[in-house]
Amino acid sequence: MKAHYDVVIVGGAVIGSSVAYFLTANPDFTGSVLVVERDPTYRFASTSLSSSSIRTQFSNPINVRISQFGSAFIRDFAKKMQVAGEAPPDLNFHQGGYLFLAATEGQEQTLRENHEVQIACSADVVLWGPEDLHRAFPHLNVDDIRLASYGRSGEGWFSNTGLMNGFKAKAREQGADYVTDEVVGITRDGNRVTGVTLKSGAVVGAGHIVNASGPRAALTARMAGLDVPVEPRKRTSFVFDCATSPEGSATVNGGRLPLMIDPTGVFCRPEGRYFLTGAAPAEDPAVDWDDFEPRWSEFEEIIWPALAARSARFEAIKVVNQWAGHYDFNRLDHNLIVGPHPEVRNFLYANGYSGHGLQQSPAAGRAISELVIYGAFRTLDLSEVGYERIVEGRPFLEKAVI
Repeated sequence: MKAHYDVVIVGGAVIGSSVAYFLTANPDFTGSVLVVERDPTYRFASTSLSSSSIRTQFSNPINVRISQFGSAFIRDFAKKMQVAGEAPPDLNFHQGGYLFLAATEGQEQTLRENHEVQIACSADVVLWGPEDLHRAFPHLNVDDIRLASYGRSGEGWFSNTGLMNGFKAKAREQGADYVTDEVVGITRDGNRVTGVTLKSGAVVGAGHIVNASGPRAALTARMAGLDVPVEPRKRTSFVFDCATSPEGSATVNGGRLPLMIDPTGVFCRPEGRYFLTGAAPAEDPAVDWDDFEPRWSEFEEIIWPALAARSARFEAIKVVNQWAGHYDFNRLDHNLIVGPHPEVRNFLYANGYSGHGLQQSPAAGRAISELVIYGAFRTLDLSEVGYERIVEGRPFLEKAVI
C-alpha cells in the first residue's frame, strides 16, 4: 500500500469493485486505485445477501437503460473478466424474466404507463390480459388479475458473489490495490477531501474518495463532514420447497417460471429445485448496521397467504432456509445517488440503491469512473440521480420499486 492514491474507494463489494474495474480498464486513466474493505469475507455485505436479479421493467428511462447496460454486461461477463491463468467466471445467468401482476385499476394504469417507457427504450416487455397470462403460466390463479407485464429477455437472476469477485479479480489484475482495513477518518482541506485514516493507523492521501460503503454510506460521508440520506433497512429472504412444484409448467421460455411480483408485493422465483421469496415488511424502520436477524413471521403472515392464493401449487410449501440482508435505503426517493458532492467535488457518492445495487453496479461503476477521468459522464448521463437532488429535496421519480 502506497502513501497516496489518485482514487481511494471506501467499500470493496460489488459497487466499489465495479468502480475499481472500470477505472483500471480505461486506457485514459493512468492513476492509482486503492479499495479499502473492512470485511474481506463479505459475509454481511448487501451484495452477498442479495437476491441477485436484474430487470428492465422500471418506470424511468434512466433506470431502464442502466439495467439494459447491466444485462448486456452480465451476458459478456466471462469474456470481459477473464483473468490470466484462471477459468472464465460463470455468472450462471438465467434469463427467466420478470412478471408483474396488476389486480387494481391503479396497478393496471401503472403497468401501462411503465410499458410505454420500456418500449420507448426498446426493452423486450409485453403486456398480457388474464387469458394470455393463464395460457403462459397455467398454475396461476388469474381471477383477480387485470393485466400482467412480462419481460421476455434481458431479465433474470445470476451469481451475486460471482459478479463481485469477477470485478475484484479483474481490477486487481489491472493494477488496483485492495487492503483489508477500515476507514475511520477522512481529512478535508476546505472544499476538498485529501485523504483517509485507517483503523490500522495508516494515513493515505487521496485525489478522489468514492463512497461505496453500502448501508454504511452515511457513516462514511459524516467522516468528511458531509451527509447522505441512506440507512440500513432489513429484508428477509426465504427459500422454500414445494410439494408439487410448478416449475416446468410454463408454455413460454422452455417451461421455466419467471420472477413473479404479486399484486401484494410478494415476489417469488425458482431457485434450482426450490423457490426464493420475500416481501417488504409491513413496518420498515431503519435497523442497526449489525442487525441481521431474520424476521421469521413474515413468511407465515405475509408471504405464504399471498402465494397460496395465487397458486394451488404453493399451498403446500416448507421453508428450508432464510437470511436477512440490508438495503442501502435512500430515504428521499429509493433510488441510486451517483456523483460528486456539489461543494466537495472530489468526494463521490455511489450509494442509495435501495435493493437495486447489484443490477445497477456495472452502470454505476462506469459512471463514477467517467467522472473521475473526464469530469463528466461520457456514456449514460446520470445527472438526474446526482447528489444535487438531495440538497434540493427533489425526488427522482421511479414507480416500479420493489
